[in-house]
Order: sequence, then structure tokens, then C-alpha cells
Amino acid sequence: MKKLILIITITMITNTSLSAQNKKILFVLSAADTLELNKGQKLRQTGVFLNEFYLAYKSVSENGYSVEFATPNGIVATIDEESINNKYWKELLEVKNEAVAFIEKDSLYNNPITLENAIENQSNYVGIIIPGGQGLMIDLIEDKNIPILLKHFARANKPTGLICHAPILILTITEEENPYLGYKVNAVSPFEEFVIEKFIMKGKPKNRKIAKQLRKLGLKYRSGLPKASFAIKDRYLVTSQNPFSSSAFNILYLEALTGYLETMKR
Repeated sequence: MKKLILIITITMITNTSLSAQNKKILFVLSAADTLELNKGQKLRQTGVFLNEFYLAYKSVSENGYSVEFATPNGIVATIDEESINNKYWKELLEVKNEAVAFIEKDSLYNNPITLENAIENQSNYVGIIIPGGQGLMIDLIEDKNIPILLKHFARANKPTGLICHAPILILTITEEENPYLGYKVNAVSPFEEFVIEKFIMKGKPKNRKIAKQLRKLGLKYRSGLPKASFAIKDRYLVTSQNPFSSSAFNILYLEALTGYLETMKR
């Protein structure tokens, strides 16, 4: 009898462990902190946009998913100081304070794995999320590991969430190998890019006009109104437009996760 109880206990522990492992989301974050504008004539602090990251993290973690953070070379991600402004949080000021405390104290966030480690572990993740911010336009867009990760998640039909600027990373995959050609996609809109460059950054970065680049590659770009909560789900790819799109993104991404896990049970 004792032996039977021991076997049942071990089985339950193993199943719980496997369940936790099978519900792990990979967050890939930029580690860049400086953006060149106007062909290098102006430098601006940059990084990951805090609410685009934290509200997505909060959504999946509160729905039973564990998270692992990965950055280029395992460097702790920098947060764009602009994103701490209250105007991006509307009625979520308490959550903003929670987010600021999180990036200061959370051990996993402050000890990210490398992108190479993430590739080694990629079969352990059920989904990937890459938050926006200008930082990724500097390092992730040039990183050879990004197309490897994106192709893995696409081929396995694992939910892939690309927020605001992050859909441009689809362009890191060559046209011949790109699994997303013909997909409906969203990203920061041309009008929003204009406003950011003209009134917030007051300068033009090297890499811009994301919507135009996505269309040129063969994706079906659509956008919502500026400052609206807008996201698109096409199969297991979920893309969203701006810092105000978290609610739309989170609904669709959780839907994609549920669909993926259902297929895994069959």
C-alpha cells in the first residue's frame, strides 16, 4: 500500500512538473539603451516599452503560465524612460507602480538567459512574446538568433506575440524561408511613427516605416486608430499596434495559447 501511494505521489509530482514546463512562455527583450537619430547627429535613451512588456507578462502569469526572459548576451533589458510617463497607463497607475517595482526586484527579469540558451530550450516553450520599444530596432533586428526562434515557433504553430515595433522582426527571416508571407499583421502605424519622430523623439531613426516594409515583403498590414486598443490574430501570430493595445493583444494571445494547448491534447 505504501509503495502504491509513493508511486501515485511521484506520478502527480511529475505530471505537475511537466504541466508547468508545458506552460512556459519565452519573453525576448531588447538590451539596447541608446538610439541614434538623424544619421547619428542625436542620441536618445531607449529600451523596452514598460507597459507593452509588463501588461503582457501580467496577463500570462495570472493565467497560469510561467515565464523565462531572454536578451542578447543575457544583458538585463533597459526600460525606455518615455514609457514610465503616466499618459501611457491611463487608469492603470497602480499597475505602473507594480511594474516599476517588478523590474527593480524580480530575480528572473534581472537574470535573463541568452538568446542562444533560449534556442537550446525552445522546445520547452509553448509561446513567445516580444514587446515593443525602439530598442529592438537596434539589437534584436540585427541578431542572428531572432529568425531562428521565430521560425521554430511558426513551424510548431506556437503562439507568437509581436507588440508595436516588434512585427518588424518578421523581416529578419529571408523571403524564401519566411512562414508568415500572406499573414494579416499589425504594427505601429505610419501616423503613429510620424508623431513619435516629430513630437516625442524629435528625430528620425535609421530603421523606420515598418508598415511599408511589412507590405513590401508580402504581409497584409492593417491598422486601427491612433491610441486605440488594436491587435490582429492570424492563426498563431498575434500582433498589436501601440502602448494602448495591451487589452486587445492579451485577449487574442491567451486565445492562441488555449488553442495551441488544445491541439497538444489530441
